[in-house]
Amino acid sequence: MPKLQAADVALNFGSPPGSPRTSSEFEEVNYPHHTASNSPNSLTWTAVPRQEELPLHYMNEETARRRVRTAAGGAAGEGSETYHAHDEKAPPQYDPYDDEGKDVYSKMRATKAPAGSGRARRPPPPPPTTIGEFIQQNLEHIPPIVYTLLSCWTRFHKIGKSANVIWDEAHFGKFGSHYLKREFYFDVHPPLGKMIVGLVGLLAGYDGSFEFKSGEAYPEHVPYVAMRVMMATFGVAMVPLAWYTAVELGMSWRACHLVALMVLLDVSWLTISRFILLDSMLLFFTFTTVFFLTKFHNQQYQSFSPEWWFWLFMTGISIGCVTSVKWIGLFVTALVGLYTIEDLWDKFGDLKMPVRDQLRHWGARIACLIVLPILVYMTSFKLHFLVLNHSGPGDAQMSSLFQANLVGNDFASNPLEIAYGSKVTLKNMGWGGGLLHSHVQTYPVGSTQQQVTCYHYKDENNDWIVTTPWYEKEPESSEPIRFLKDGDVIRLRHGPTTRNLHSHPIPAPVTKLNYEVSCYGNSTVGDNHDYWVVEVVDDVKRGKKSNVDRIHSLTTRLRFRHQVLGCYLRAANAILPQWGFKQVEVSCDKENNPNDIHTYWNVESHWNDRLPRGDTKYYRSSFIRDFIHLNVAMMTSNNALIPDPDKEDILASKPSDWPFLRVGLRMCGWGDHQTKYYLLGTPIIYWASTTSLIVGLITLFVYLVRMQRKYTDMEPREWDHFLYVGKIAFVGWLLHYLPFYIMGRVTYVHHYLPTLYFAVLMLAHLIDHFVFSSKRLSEKTKWIVFGVVAFSIVACFWWFRCLSFGMDGPIKNHWGLKWRKTWNIYD
Repeated sequence: MPKLQAADVALNFGSPPGSPRTSSEFEEVNYPHHTASNSPNSLTWTAVPRQEELPLHYMNEETARRRVRTAAGGAAGEGSETYHAHDEKAPPQYDPYDDEGKDVYSKMRATKAPAGSGRARRPPPPPPTTIGEFIQQNLEHIPPIVYTLLSCWTRFHKIGKSANVIWDEAHFGKFGSHYLKREFYFDVHPPLGKMIVGLVGLLAGYDGSFEFKSGEAYPEHVPYVAMRVMMATFGVAMVPLAWYTAVELGMSWRACHLVALMVLLDVSWLTISRFILLDSMLLFFTFTTVFFLTKFHNQQYQSFSPEWWFWLFMTGISIGCVTSVKWIGLFVTALVGLYTIEDLWDKFGDLKMPVRDQLRHWGARIACLIVLPILVYMTSFKLHFLVLNHSGPGDAQMSSLFQANLVGNDFASNPLEIAYGSKVTLKNMGWGGGLLHSHVQTYPVGSTQQQVTCYHYKDENNDWIVTTPWYEKEPESSEPIRFLKDGDVIRLRHGPTTRNLHSHPIPAPVTKLNYEVSCYGNSTVGDNHDYWVVEVVDDVKRGKKSNVDRIHSLTTRLRFRHQVLGCYLRAANAILPQWGFKQVEVSCDKENNPNDIHTYWNVESHWNDRLPRGDTKYYRSSFIRDFIHLNVAMMTSNNALIPDPDKEDILASKPSDWPFLRVGLRMCGWGDHQTKYYLLGTPIIYWASTTSLIVGLITLFVYLVRMQRKYTDMEPREWDHFLYVGKIAFVGWLLHYLPFYIMGRVTYVHHYLPTLYFAVLMLAHLIDHFVFSSKRLSEKTKWIVFGVVAFSIVACFWWFRCLSFGMDGPIKNHWGLKWRKTWNIYD
């Protein structure tokens, strides 16, 4: 055994008066350790750094536990490893125990949140003292900056090449014009995205005078290029958002590059971002919602901290914005909802968490993820109503009182009290209700008499004459005016066709339990099935029924009971088939339900030369009622957008066509002298990302089977990370894709674009899991795989770039683009 060398031992007998030393200091003791000799017994007593500290005399065993320093804290000795955000070997993270300075040994304890999912935490770096240190600390931001610049080039390159109205620019450009002219219009989508289009037009100097007819050339005074550039900015921002989302998901730097490359170079995302459309905004807010969610997830270890509140708040704001652009935003909202349910369920199972903290977590989620998005959504409608305060083409979708307060509307000047001989329009007061309407077309089923519907636009076929039953003489103009009141029996004669509103015991075409309502006879021919009894419900201005002596336009709520059948005139947003022009069915309800608002009607327009002008300026409709009414009208119209079996829509497609890119979409005319755009994704991105979803499911199944057989394929941190990213990607994809199989409305290729994002995340996640994070593969192999995948994406984009940048001349000159026979590029 080698001879031990003596070592000096310093003893501390206390600090002399005035000494800066304190009792918490201790002596450094030399420990024996192995030398570089090959002999296992070769020891030396020289001092070496130790990862432990001696306890003070007053500490108990728990407080004086040895502290093992982590390399991330910057205090490790020689040979320590530095763990970065994407390093799979990173150890569990710890929070320092704060004893208010009483214990300099800082006991460490594990964090509450699982350290295995999301981005590994790092302590903040010290403030930089030199420019070099600042650059070194921010090197991670250089790649997204480069990708953002590349995104600017792809989104803005040749953006004004076509000077014609392309595809849905005909709709959303026109809606932007309505905001600039402040004319009320109606559309099936929420208003936020269209208000932004209007704001873009205002900033670009557009005056709102252009009609945006499909395919029409832009006049010189319309700054369409500037408007397209500003809209494309949302597409530019998608790329850095994708990068930082991948970082927050804990992907390796190579996987982050792949995610950014796929978002940058997918032709469908690029194409849809380069025009005056809502989709770039929808995609942008979908990306921000996922990004904010991942940022919030990575703050779970410090609940209720300022950062935790900030990212939870921003997630709620983003949910409200994405839903306010298109209702498809509800799908990513559902993803956040499922994440929140799982998170709260895990916290509910934490028996160490106080009930007070449980309630705080619930309250925070309700406030930020439910109340806040609803407020954002409602605010967009409030601004919508404030800006569009002039009468416009969408007036009839709203309640009569709402319309009466629009500038340029004549309802306020109409006669107030309804009399026999008056010509009126009748508005259904149910949510999304339309105007009682008839036209010369007849029912192909049932009685085959003239159709009666509800219609949401102003038309002379909405006009009805209030007259007496057949057994009474119609009032002459020389006779005293006879006003309409509760309990009167009347006929409603259709103005243009002179036929009478009629019902009979024949089932309605859609609502079979109700009776059909039709128009029958004429001004001289009819029967007792033309009689309707007027029943007053109440009056918005005068209150309950007992205060209503005469029926007023706009404010009096009425029901019409069929005198013979006892049923009530009803319109409940049931949509007629194509033979009924997709208008709302009107039927006669056999059930007498006094609370059924779909049986309530009010007089909207009123013409009678014998009566004085009214004054209804003081009538107001509440915002909440207008908000609900418009949303139901939007839902009703959206449900009416169903495929027409009698017509072939060459632009429409089925959800099964999207994942493997079976079809594309021509966005404009296909003539030889036109610039042509074709909405089609980068094939390798679509095909590989969809395949990754299948591979991901198979991989999960194999891991679960092996786990059941007690195989250990991954460390707990790796398993948590694999599940977390997989759930975000796969569940997000399912939530965005499966609902289109349930919807009855017509669908198009661009409906898949938000869904594609989650497939891209899954593809990058699996490549990262099997290759970039593998401990079995060499760095050279990882570089080769990365290079092959990145080159394939870039090459495929470059081959199909003309689909986004525009194709001039005969389409046959652009050869090699038809990789699937179902693509109608050349046909």
